[in-house]
Amino acid sequence: MFDVKKIREDFPILKQFVYNKPLVYLDNAATTQKPKSVIDDVVKYYLEENSNIHRGVHFLSQQATLAFENARTYIQKSINAANNYEIIFTRGTTESINLVASSFGKKFINKDDEIIISAMEHHANIVPWQMICEEREAILKVVPFNDKGELDLDAFERLITTKTKIVAITHVSNALGTINPIKDIIKTSHDNGIPVMIDGAQGIAHSKVDVQDLDCDFYCFSGHKMYAPMGIGVLYGKEKWLNAMPPYQGGGEMIQTVTFEKTTYNELPFKFEAGTPNVGAVIGLHSAMKYVENLGVENIAAYEDELLQYATAELQNIDGVKIIGTAAHKAAVISFNIDSIHPYDAGTIIDRFGVAVRTGHHCAQPVMDIFKIPGTIRASFSFYNTKEEIEPLIKAILKVKEMFN
Repeated sequence: MFDVKKIREDFPILKQFVYNKPLVYLDNAATTQKPKSVIDDVVKYYLEENSNIHRGVHFLSQQATLAFENARTYIQKSINAANNYEIIFTRGTTESINLVASSFGKKFINKDDEIIISAMEHHANIVPWQMICEEREAILKVVPFNDKGELDLDAFERLITTKTKIVAITHVSNALGTINPIKDIIKTSHDNGIPVMIDGAQGIAHSKVDVQDLDCDFYCFSGHKMYAPMGIGVLYGKEKWLNAMPPYQGGGEMIQTVTFEKTTYNELPFKFEAGTPNVGAVIGLHSAMKYVENLGVENIAAYEDELLQYATAELQNIDGVKIIGTAAHKAAVISFNIDSIHPYDAGTIIDRFGVAVRTGHHCAQPVMDIFKIPGTIRASFSFYNTKEEIEPLIKAILKVKEMFN
């Protein structure tokens, strides 16, 4: 039995009131709240173990190093990477994607080569590829999607040529909620000898990820979207690619030897981890992933889908509400608009009901341009949300309609 009432006790922030109304937090696609166990583990590190890692011979450094590397191994096993050194710690999905775009691009992308992304990507999986295309004089190609928000896989296959060097696709659209058929995309790409990078920022929070089963070449995700602290993320990369790519940044830790004549680089994973890492956040990520695993990813997915279906049905009962993104396979994200009311105006009123939603283009401006809208109101659900919390959202939407009509 999935005991949501008990789970909510682990998240003290959910007990507060906003404008004298109970907080209803429906902005989980932007960032999730943190269970007390995660916060306690981070605090414990700073109270008892705070030290720089790897190079210290003293007790605290050895303790911090052990906790840091235990986290790496746990994450390796959690996503079924072949080796723990295929897990690279970054500041988040954005830095992970920039690392791949920069390092892979400098090594493997040349003039007139092609990179394929999709039209539903977050800006973090558009701009880094645009930058490397400009630097290397390469060409960016874009897979379209239909009115439901589903990728056109036939068009994807037509975009592939002998010049295609990498495919970079989101697992789950943050703006539409679409769950993309990434396994099929990876297979098609590999059949043509093309590596694939997956933006998993929204995917790993809602489903079990097995990178060897997917056979992806790179998988990127952030801690703060899966109940861990901000400022920490992961890049999984197959060993063969990580060994072939040059370092992303220079500095401490990523070197073996440094002279004024020449520097030699460290082995994996340290080659891509320049400077002092965010040890406390890595410990928090480890704690958060254990928390999710204890709840059961399958249980979470089933419950969140239940919330999605219920909220979708409730919204569809309101005249003038249009849902943007109606793919057959969706994560617990609903983007919608109310009549011709600007999303920001609607969101401001919804907030006064104590309901936290996100408004705007959600760092996916091309998606909004395709639908010819300025943005959407986005409600995104987590396992600590309840069906009862959807009622204040509905009341708020009805108030918006009343005020503007």
